[in-house]
This record gives sequence, structure tokens and C-alpha cells, in this order.
Amino acid sequence: MGSEEKEISYTTTNSYSTLNTLSKSTKNVWFVCHGMGYLSRYFLKYFKDLPTDENYIIAPQASSKYYIKPDFKHVGASWLTKETTLKDTENVMRNFDAIFEAENIPKHLNLIVFGYSQGVSVAARYVVKRQLQCAQLVLHSGGIPKELYAEDFAFLKAKVSLICGTHDTYINQERLQSETKKAKDLFKDQLHIMMFNGKHEVNVDIVNRLV
Repeated sequence: MGSEEKEISYTTTNSYSTLNTLSKSTKNVWFVCHGMGYLSRYFLKYFKDLPTDENYIIAPQASSKYYIKPDFKHVGASWLTKETTLKDTENVMRNFDAIFEAENIPKHLNLIVFGYSQGVSVAARYVVKRQLQCAQLVLHSGGIPKELYAEDFAFLKAKVSLICGTHDTYINQERLQSETKKAKDLFKDQLHIMMFNGKHEVNVDIVNRLV
């Protein structure tokens, strides 16, 4: 008797968090993908200094939740792992589709797609897979998926920002050079590289300067 791995499909429910109100005063809508170990409602704190009447922030929630070390009292979440990545990516994409459908964002507003750390991969994949024409694509302290090429982003007319701390323990000099080269190959003169003196953390000062 051998083991067999089977597959099922079912409907699930997930949450997402928002900050401020979508109104006639809104100019920018941010779709912000958190890093590993976050919950969406706590990730919103990095965007609270933006002018509240002009900025509406949507933070999707990764569905794979787990208890965080060292005391296993706090809960975090993860977007993807190397296990069943393709299938899980499609689940994330459908999750994002449902959020965009629910929010019904007016087309005339500036859409800013923001990924931090692990969130960079799902943000970039969503822009490509849905041919999402946003005003800005922000890739903060995370790796661009290896399967994406320049032709995948040929449709995109957005300003693209690559942000990284000079003392990021997850990105050594070799990886920084390779990620920078990949970003330049993908986005050409659309790319703006923004380095800051800091660790693996969201740089709020840079976030506030993006709009």
C-alpha cells in the first residue's frame, strides 16, 4: 500500500484590513502586502502618517497563520512557501481578486501596489497575472520572483521603486547586486532605487515621500 496525495477545491473565507475612508477626497489607494510574521491590521501602522483624507489603504491578509517564537503567544502569517507554490499563488491571486471586487476602486485614483519583504513576491505576481495598471509599484526589502521577465511587465507604465536598508540582514551585497540588476532589466528607466541607512524594516519616511 502506497501513500497518495490528492487535491480538493473548496470555498474559504479570509479577512483584510483598511485604513481611512474611500471618499471624494481620496487621491491614492494603496494595496499593501505585508511581510512574513505580520497580520494585516498591524501592518497598517506604517501608513498612518499619510494624509488621511487623501490616502485609503487596503491590506490583504495572508491566510497561513501560525504562532510566532519565542513565546508562541503572538500570531503571524505567511503568503507562500516552496511547498505547492503554484497552487497557493493562485489561491492568493483569487483572494486579491475578491478584495478588488469588494472595494470597487474608482479608475481615476492613483493605485499604489506595495509589497514588503515576502509581500514583494505576491504583489509583483498579482500585477503581472492580472495585468494591473497601477500608478506605482513599490518593492520594499524583498525578492522579485525568478519566473518574471521584462516582457511580463511590458504593459506596465508605473513608477517602480526598489527600497532596501543598507544593513538588511536578509540581503547581502551579492544578493543586493543581483536583485538590483534584475530590477533594472525588468523596469529600465521606470525604476527608482532608494537605499536607506537601516535594517530589515519598513521605512516610514520613504513611504511618506512616495506621494
